[in-house]
Amino acid sequence: MKHVLLGMLAILLLGSPNGAQTKLSAKWEELSAAEFRQAIEQSKGTCLLPFGILEKHGPHLPLGTDLLNVRYASLHATEKEYAVVFPEYYFGQIFEAKHEPGTVAYTRELQSKLLQETTDEMARNGCKKIVIVNGHGGNESLLPFFAQSQLEKPHDYVVYVQWGHDEPKGGPQKKDALDMHAGQSETSTMMISHPELVHVDRAAGESGADQKRVNLPSDVYTGIWWYARFPNHYSGDGALATKELGEFEMNAWINAIATAIRAARDDDQSLRLQNEFYEKSKHPFDTRP
Repeated sequence: MKHVLLGMLAILLLGSPNGAQTKLSAKWEELSAAEFRQAIEQSKGTCLLPFGILEKHGPHLPLGTDLLNVRYASLHATEKEYAVVFPEYYFGQIFEAKHEPGTVAYTRELQSKLLQETTDEMARNGCKKIVIVNGHGGNESLLPFFAQSQLEKPHDYVVYVQWGHDEPKGGPQKKDALDMHAGQSETSTMMISHPELVHVDRAAGESGADQKRVNLPSDVYTGIWWYARFPNHYSGDGALATKELGEFEMNAWINAIATAIRAARDDDQSLRLQNEFYEKSKHPFDTRP
C-alpha cells in the first residue's frame, strides 16, 4: 500500500507513467512552489503581467472591466502559447477618472516604483521575459515610458509591452463612431469575458457623446482633454454591443497576445543588446561615430 501511495504521489508531482506532464495552471497564484519551478521551465522564463485598472465604465459595465477583460484574454492566450500569468494588477494611470466613484488612482511615484519592483520580483523568480499586456487606454503613455526607462540601469530581464491588436479584416460592422470607452467594442468583449456583469439596458442612462468643451489644435496636448470631452467617463454607445462583435474582437486580441508570447519566448537578441548597451553607456567616448 505504501508503494502504491508513493507511486501516485510521483505521478501527481512528475506526470504520468508514460512521461507526459500533467497540465500546469498558467495562473501564478494557483501554482505550488514545485509547480512554479516547472512552469518557469516550461514557459522558458516567459511571463505575462496583465495590466488593468479600477474605473467607471459608463452606467452599464463594472469598475474592473479593463482588469477582467485583459486577464481573460491573457489566460486564453496561454492556451495557445504557455506562459505564467501574474495575479490581478491595477496600479496604473487613471487620474482622469478621480471624480467618479470607485476609481482607484495611485500617485505617479507609486505607480512607477510598484511596477518596477513587481517586474524585478518577477525576474528574481525566473521571469526573464516579461510581457506587460495592457488592458487600459490610460496606460498607453505610461507603459512605453516604463519599458524605455529600463535602460536607466542594468537588468537581467527584458520588458515587452503589448496592447490591443491590428483591426482584422471581416467581422461584424461597427456602428459606434466614438467607441473609445465603454462603447460598442468594450461592451461586446465583456459580453464574452463576463456576460453576467453586463447590463446593456442601462447603457442609455448616461450620455457618451463628445462634449467638445476645449478647442485646441490636434497637436497640442493637455491632461484635462479627456474630462473636457467626456465628463461622464463614457465614450460611445454600449447599447450597440453584440456577442458576435465581442467574439471577433476578443479572438483577435487573444491571438495577438499569443503572438507576443511566442515572439518574446523566441527572442534571443534583446537581452544581449541590452547588456551591450549598458557596457557601452559606461564609456560613451569609446563609442565610435
